[in-house]
Amino acid sequence: MPIDETLAGYSNLAFKSAFVVYVVVLALLIVQYAAARTKETAARELVTAGGPPAPGRVEPAPTRSTAERFGNMGFAVLFVAIGLHLASIVLRGFATHRFPLGNMYEFIAMATVAAMLTGLVFMRERRYRSMWVFLLVPVLILMFLAGQVLYAEAAPVVPALRSFWLPIHVTVVSTGSGIFLLSGVASMLFLLRLREPEGGESANFLGALAKRLPDARTLDRLAYRTTIVGFPIFGIGVILGAIWAESAWGRFWGWDPKETVSFIAWIIYAAYLHARATSGWRETKSAWINIAGFTAMLFNLFIINIVVSGLHSYAGLN
Repeated sequence: MPIDETLAGYSNLAFKSAFVVYVVVLALLIVQYAAARTKETAARELVTAGGPPAPGRVEPAPTRSTAERFGNMGFAVLFVAIGLHLASIVLRGFATHRFPLGNMYEFIAMATVAAMLTGLVFMRERRYRSMWVFLLVPVLILMFLAGQVLYAEAAPVVPALRSFWLPIHVTVVSTGSGIFLLSGVASMLFLLRLREPEGGESANFLGALAKRLPDARTLDRLAYRTTIVGFPIFGIGVILGAIWAESAWGRFWGWDPKETVSFIAWIIYAAYLHARATSGWRETKSAWINIAGFTAMLFNLFIINIVVSGLHSYAGLN
């Protein structure tokens, strides 16, 4: 069937609009993050003001702080951005009459929206509000690369991808990748939260940055919980890919570069889960393993798809 150019244009417009709205959300949340008071500051202000109110004294209703107002606005607009993001994927599918996962542009669009939806599931509580700044930054970087560097015109997929396994295998893998994105960010912030300022301007800046984050235990638990969810999903994706490979190429596993690095990444995440449950390897050591797994995922996405030639070279780049 011919490509519906009108729907393809609307898809591109929705993707660009989502990017712009995400930038607006990021700006609002940065203001919220910068204006937010740390617990230590709030405690000092309470002591300075003379402590808690006396019994029986009626205090005026507290007004919302600047940080809270900007944070609420940013979080509300976030739903608009995610809606536009999802619309761009759906419209791309209708425009091409196929599941929109045939090239890197489409894969990144799916993985990033999976990361945002995962954030809504795991970071819906107010205590995680400050973390959205750090999740939006890599999502925006990936979306920019997808739209400006990796973009592919709406078109039919290559013959090798015309299979019912495409929506099953790639959807599962992209969803797992999006979940791992949040997990990796949580581990990076966990290491930042543990950092103790040692003096100097940069150290004070990092200390002030870290103090506005949730406590280290909360960040470590978030990284662990998301990896527990993403690990089996990604593993199922690898298994489904092997089944598809047997149907398409007559073998389940051939140590193609994409297969090999995917397996390595899955093993690294298995090592993280094991380390996280092992005394002496918790906290910093396990967090670095989780970051190594996230690095392997990025290497698999960009280097393997763009630089290395293999049976999975379907980047859609000219």
